[in-house]
Amino acid sequence: MKIPKRPVAAAAAAVLAGALASAVAPGAASAACRPDARALRMTYQPVDHTVADAQYHRARLTLDNRDRRCALGATGWAMYFNAVRQPAAVLAGAAGDTAREQLARQGLAVARADAARSGDFYTLKPAAGFAPVGPGERRVIDFNVELWAVHKSDGPAGWTIAFGGGRPEWLPSKTLLDPADSKQTKAFSGDNRPVETAATRYAQNPSGEQSLTLRQSIVPQPLTATASGGTVAIGGGSEISAAPALRGEAGYLRSALRDVAKGKGRPIALRLDPRLDVDRDGKPDAEGYTLAATASGVRITGTDRAGVLYGIQTLRQLVPVSGYKAAAGGRAGATVAVPRATVADAPLFGYRGLQIDVARHFETKQTIEKFLDLMSFTKLNRLHLGVTNDEGWRLEIPGLPELTGFGSRRALDLAETGALHQGMGSANDLGGGDGIAGKPRDETEANLGRSPAYQGYEPATQNFVGKGTGYYSVEDFQEILRYATARHIEVIPELNFPAHARAAVQSMERRYQRTHDATYRLLDPADTSRHTSVQYYTDNLANPCLASTYAFLTKVVTEVAEMYKGAGAPLNRLNLGGDEPPGPQEGWWSGSPACKGNPATAGKSGEELKELFFTRYNEIAHKVAPATSGWEDITDPTRSYRLPGFTPLPWQNVWGWGREDWAYRFANEGTPVILAHATNLYMDLAYNKDPDEPGYYWAAYVDEKSTFTYQPYNVYANATEDRWGNPITPSPSWTRLTPAGRKNILGIEAQLWAENGKAPEIREYQAFPKLLGVAERAWNRETPAPAAMDAAWRTFSNTLGQVTFPLLSYYRPVGLPCTGVNYRIPPPGAKIAGGTLAANVRDPGLAIEYSTDGARWRPYTGPVAVGASALTRTRAPDGRTSRISPVGVPAWQGTAAYRPGALVSFQGELYRATRAGTGHQPDLAPDYWNLLQ
Repeated sequence: MKIPKRPVAAAAAAVLAGALASAVAPGAASAACRPDARALRMTYQPVDHTVADAQYHRARLTLDNRDRRCALGATGWAMYFNAVRQPAAVLAGAAGDTAREQLARQGLAVARADAARSGDFYTLKPAAGFAPVGPGERRVIDFNVELWAVHKSDGPAGWTIAFGGGRPEWLPSKTLLDPADSKQTKAFSGDNRPVETAATRYAQNPSGEQSLTLRQSIVPQPLTATASGGTVAIGGGSEISAAPALRGEAGYLRSALRDVAKGKGRPIALRLDPRLDVDRDGKPDAEGYTLAATASGVRITGTDRAGVLYGIQTLRQLVPVSGYKAAAGGRAGATVAVPRATVADAPLFGYRGLQIDVARHFETKQTIEKFLDLMSFTKLNRLHLGVTNDEGWRLEIPGLPELTGFGSRRALDLAETGALHQGMGSANDLGGGDGIAGKPRDETEANLGRSPAYQGYEPATQNFVGKGTGYYSVEDFQEILRYATARHIEVIPELNFPAHARAAVQSMERRYQRTHDATYRLLDPADTSRHTSVQYYTDNLANPCLASTYAFLTKVVTEVAEMYKGAGAPLNRLNLGGDEPPGPQEGWWSGSPACKGNPATAGKSGEELKELFFTRYNEIAHKVAPATSGWEDITDPTRSYRLPGFTPLPWQNVWGWGREDWAYRFANEGTPVILAHATNLYMDLAYNKDPDEPGYYWAAYVDEKSTFTYQPYNVYANATEDRWGNPITPSPSWTRLTPAGRKNILGIEAQLWAENGKAPEIREYQAFPKLLGVAERAWNRETPAPAAMDAAWRTFSNTLGQVTFPLLSYYRPVGLPCTGVNYRIPPPGAKIAGGTLAANVRDPGLAIEYSTDGARWRPYTGPVAVGASALTRTRAPDGRTSRISPVGVPAWQGTAAYRPGALVSFQGELYRATRAGTGHQPDLAPDYWNLLQ
């Protein structure tokens, strides 16, 4: 799914075209013969994290000139790239001096690329003494980079090269990382987390399949579910009786059933009972339902309309996988047989949320709608949609066309005259109009010749796959709202200020430059304050001392409220954002004449100005929404400052950071809280320490076990080790949640940030199965005690492998023309002893396959003789496979065929050996295939 090209004002387009012609680095004219950019290849590999412990690591850039005619000359070119880790040469101090000297000895220099010197965009240029890279030559460049890089997704992305003053062209790139080399995988001396291998998985995986009850087969698990024996046939033609108030739910059910079977089955009755007491505590249960499937038909009764819909979602899960599979293959039967059973259920929390960031990378309306249907399927009811951030503004605001004409666009525009600069390795995905020539024609070419499976790291994500450009029109957004409302999901827009606001701030600057109207200007042009955000932005703060800042916020929230009104959707909560104000704190507007000259702000500290800003912003938001929320950074349990009608989302509970207990401190004092703990609920964090797992790991590694075992009322039960794998013990000083405080926990919210979410398939891979564990903890009232959690986890993993993954393989979102979910398929665990392979899988029920030559794959049904080494993989019900996992030691290790320290590891060498012996090209991990291209 590519982003449709959006219209841009003709004047802006003309300015952008001129900027792209002039903004690239000047230099001597290139020689008559210059290499084809596509014939160049840049490989990044971190090679040594021990050179400066926890400060910077030594990386290797390998520039391969595959052009057989032309050299890359000594002058006249410049390369551009994005990097989540700063090249050390741009740092101040000794580390930067060392790195600059290191590059100078190689005839190179690196600097920030864009005119603003803000963000993650860099340029690499030849300097005095650079020797041309001849035809067919491979040049190795030592390149120091800050901190560490132990996952391939840490590598630089979006490489281009410009010759002379010409247009930048795509320069194919990839990242390598040898999982067997501790210098590459151990971030620093305190990093004691092992790299995941087949052997570590084998030790951790459950021993085998277990039988599941009906209740255990449903996610999230209901309060009660009892099968009575036999089945009942239903289909799209089943008679559905419902009160007029349930017309929408009846239509949803009819559509869902027609997706799997169009014939007439037994009747289905939908009913409302506002007094429905599912748990029999004498009070009605909001969103509760009962379901009874008997020989005569199905009856669903809900306390409210949402409860009826959740009963329908349970019914959808009772449809056998064979029905979904047949329908996906165009062979739907007349009816499907669901078990005769009774189910009674009601949720633990009223707020069951998912945050999707579409600012860092955009997602289409259809992708968001698919997530909405999956949320409803798993009984989640709040979509927190992050439509603004430094890297993009994604919502049309009538009257402020610059927000989308400029702020929703990314391009290789160094002066940023018509678009934000290229960020996070992406501009306009694989489309044009962003100043980059010769881009990959499709995802296969971007992936260096192999179709991406998106079951882990793919080079395509370094080669411009990623929607840096895009936005929702008013009509798009209202369609999303209507789709969500039909599923009883509230959409909470996040308008993130005053930090993370670069797209808005710079868009309004372009508006001012065009119109000379300061009505909505967000910065003081005379402000000399200095600050740098976590993402290296220096110009992303809205100024709290300007009346125009509040005029802008009023305009935006008013227009957003009108969109909700027009869509017939409730705007019950608006998220103010407020996270990660850039440091240092004393730099917040301290050099702003507008602040110093305003009697209401003169003499105030940065913290006081921040509080003033949120007091005003909260008041503005409350004019359109009865409740507000935002990140914990807005308030602080150590300070007395609070906002009326505001709910914080505490997220920075990283063990050892000092904020472990903030959520409970808020709740105990009487402040409502939505739990958003990064250690367990940040789904964009990598699943584990495997270099091929995409994602960050700054808080922890997060997988579906992290989300399933999360304890909302006792988060410290999860505090067993820090983010580097070192054992920890919860501190006695951490505040414990009181019985009164429990009442202030409104619910939990999972986070799906978008820095690495560059394709819909990656978003699904990051979310599933993690989101299923979130749904379990948000809905299921019977959270297992810590002592019982391991047994509950084993059951849940069986549920995933035997029931849920097969359902998701053929899942059809209601009202959308797509099938299946790209959930993560876990690589197998395996070991070899005495030449015999033993293997297992994290989610029993999934199939395991093995190969001894990389060419022929066989089903694994039990211990089998393979010799010294083998390859293993997991196969999903829909035929997709996991990443390949090697096990054992190749017989030729230690011979001339094995070269320690080479760029390749066991898999790459096995590929070479197999290819040489058979001429066959095995189905190995993309990284090793690409190495040989």
